[in-house]
Amino acid sequence: MSHRPDPAAVWFGILLRQFPELHQELAPSRGARPLGGGHSGRPTAPAAPIRLFVSDTIRDITDGVVELEEAVCEKLRLPRPPRGTVLDRLGRLVALLDRVAERPVLAEHVRGEARRMARRCSLALGDAESPVRVGGRCPHCDSVSLRAFPHRETVLCVNPGCRCATSDCGCRTDAAHRHAWARTEWQDLAETTAGDLAELTSALDGVRPGPGGLGGLDGLGSKGAGAR
Repeated sequence: MSHRPDPAAVWFGILLRQFPELHQELAPSRGARPLGGGHSGRPTAPAAPIRLFVSDTIRDITDGVVELEEAVCEKLRLPRPPRGTVLDRLGRLVALLDRVAERPVLAEHVRGEARRMARRCSLALGDAESPVRVGGRCPHCDSVSLRAFPHRETVLCVNPGCRCATSDCGCRTDAAHRHAWARTEWQDLAETTAGDLAELTSALDGVRPGPGGLGGLDGLGSKGAGAR
């Protein structure tokens, strides 16, 4: 029996690994000059100024994790979670995923928030998005060139020679054009290519199948709560 990891667990795993790296990005380099160290006696800026967008990302993720854990505990009728670091709270959220999975609306919200925060963390660190290969052949060029881009929630045909039969399509005039399918079109794509819709969804969630957006939810927010 095949088993696909919980998508939320995958995104939380990325956060657990990368969130500490955000704090390393804020640490001044060894070559930074202290304020007031100029020969003129006037304050001088550090050689490696604090990156405000990284600081904003840390604050956003911290607030998001705090609010998400408290909301999940409320929905599961658990006591309010104790204080803790972001990593502590992420670990506790992972431990609750089996119970969260029993509530589809809650599970979708948790997945969406985990994905949003992991994406923001990765982008703040400058990570490029890695495509995931999916099965099936492109319905336009019949090549095994379909790739899912999780952050964009899109499947692209990466074959530069792909051409379709539509006379006014951009692939006929623009060499850089790539045929794309948004998530809402994946059902039709799976039927057209005789592919596996579950595989496409797993690719979007950053899960590679192997052996073994955020929906509205009353009472579950994503931002605005201070770290507690």
